[in-house]
Amino acid sequence: MKVKKNARYAVACLSSMGLRITPENRMAVQNSNRFLLQATSAETNVLNVTSSLGPECLVMTRFVAGSPMAAFIKAQLRARNISYVGPDVPQGGPWGYRHQFNIADSGFGLRAPRVWNDRAGEVGRTLDAKDYDTAKIFGKDGVGILHLSGLIAAMSPETTKCCLKLAADAKKHGVLVSFDLNYRATFWKGREAELSKAFHKIASCADILVGNEEDFQLCLGFKGPEAGGKDLGGKIGRFKEMIV
Repeated sequence: MKVKKNARYAVACLSSMGLRITPENRMAVQNSNRFLLQATSAETNVLNVTSSLGPECLVMTRFVAGSPMAAFIKAQLRARNISYVGPDVPQGGPWGYRHQFNIADSGFGLRAPRVWNDRAGEVGRTLDAKDYDTAKIFGKDGVGILHLSGLIAAMSPETTKCCLKLAADAKKHGVLVSFDLNYRATFWKGREAELSKAFHKIASCADILVGNEEDFQLCLGFKGPEAGGKDLGGKIGRFKEMIV
């Protein structure tokens, strides 16, 4: 497995950018009136590790046109050495598109951290592969690894198609594909058969598959080992067969 040489971007990902607000001083959300605002997504958290070491990274996404929150996100990405590509989509009025909000505290003592996701109207649900010149990104500019997340792949029918297209295009240009299965039951509800088929296709393009036993079982239909580890060696063999 070789990473493409002389690639402009060490790692690229498809993501829906959002905002996280966290109370200061480990306060509970309902007890605080001061919050830290961050631009975030699970996928760009992966890019942060590489970009902080110096190599340039790229996020493919969509923004809400004219939104100060979109401007904040772009500024945060630039500060992290992460480039971005994607259109500015008209908001469509106060009940139109927006960037997701992630409201989280840090926990303290016996109080565990809690996260509240507010994703209604999320612009990232409309991600479309036609927005990205893959011949330029994967071919001319070059990408070492394309990182795809099962969270994005399952978010909407549009994002599923987008992930499938990007994975196929990346392989055509010799880009390594990383796929984090990242199973989310609420995203799969009512689309189990459709998403299982799509995830198998993306996994067939992947050079790197990331997931725990539950991810492999629920996303790809593999049977896990029985309680107590019975026939564990045989089960591990099935996982190996899938990735050969």
